[in-house]
Amino acid sequence: MTKHVAVLMGGWSAEREVSLVTGAACVNALKGAGYDVTPIDVQRDMGALMTRLYPKPDAVFNALHGRYGEDGCVQGLLDILAIPYTHSGLMASAVAMDKPMAKRMFEMAGIPVAEHVLATPEEILAGDVISRPYVIKPANEGSSIGVQIVREGDNGPVMDDGMVGSPRMMVESFIDGKELTVAVMEGKALAVTEVMTHRGFYDYDAKYVDGGSEHRIPADVDDDVASEAMRLAELAHETLGCRGVSRADFRYDGERLMILEVNTQPGMTPTSLVPEQAAHIGMSFQELVSWMVENAEFDE
Repeated sequence: MTKHVAVLMGGWSAEREVSLVTGAACVNALKGAGYDVTPIDVQRDMGALMTRLYPKPDAVFNALHGRYGEDGCVQGLLDILAIPYTHSGLMASAVAMDKPMAKRMFEMAGIPVAEHVLATPEEILAGDVISRPYVIKPANEGSSIGVQIVREGDNGPVMDDGMVGSPRMMVESFIDGKELTVAVMEGKALAVTEVMTHRGFYDYDAKYVDGGSEHRIPADVDDDVASEAMRLAELAHETLGCRGVSRADFRYDGERLMILEVNTQPGMTPTSLVPEQAAHIGMSFQELVSWMVENAEFDE
C-alpha cells in the first residue's frame, strides 16, 4: 500500500520563503519515490491544519523553518495527534532553537563555545557588553535572521531597526576563520563542508541568494580537525537529544574549533548543505528524503 505523506511548509515565521522552497523540493522528491504526497502551506490556524491532517497521513515531512515550525510547537501538536514526523522531537527542537540554552548544554558536554552573554537591546545600545569584535543575534531565530557583526572601529549602529524590540539577544565573540558545517544522520556524521562567502560570514543572503556562497566538500582542513568537527557534531546531536538529520555549524580559526549552533531542520533543497553531504557519501536527494520519512517518529 502506498504510504501517504503530508509535507508541512510555509508557516508565518521570517523563514517562510525558505520553507516553501524546501517543501517544494521535498514534495517533488517524495512523489518521484512513489509516495502519495499532500503539500500543506501552514497558516496561523491550528484548526485548519488539524483538518488538513485528517484522515491522518502515515507520516509528516516537516519542512517548516524558523519559529513555531522548528522550535517544538508543531512537534507538540503532531505528538498529540500521534502522527510520526521527520527531524527532532519537541524537547530537542525547543532547546536547539534557544541558542543560550543550547550553548549551556554544549558547555556541560565539553563542546567548545565562544564567549557569549545574553542581553536586552537596550543594554546593547548603551555600550559594548563584551569586547569587540562580536556578533549580535536573536536568541531564537534561524537562517542567520537578524545577525550582525560589530567590529573594531565600526561607527554605525550596532543594531538595525528590525532587531530593536526583541526581548532577548545573544552577544557572542566573533571567531575569525573558516566556517565549517557537519550533517549528522541517525547519530553519524556524514562529512565536513567549508562554506566560503565574500560577505564576511554565512548570513541569510549568503545562504539563499544565488552566488552568495561556495561550498567546499570535503573542507580544506587537516584530517584531525575534520575528525574533531565530526566527533563534536555527533556529540552535539546526542547532547540535545536530536533524531533523524541535524546540522552543526562551527568556526575554526586555525587553532580553536567552536560550535555555533545545531540546526534541527536544515534546508532541504538538492543544493542545500545536508543533501550535498548525503550526495558526497553516495545518497541521492530522493533516497535522503525517503529515509527521513521511513524513520519518522512521534513522542508518546
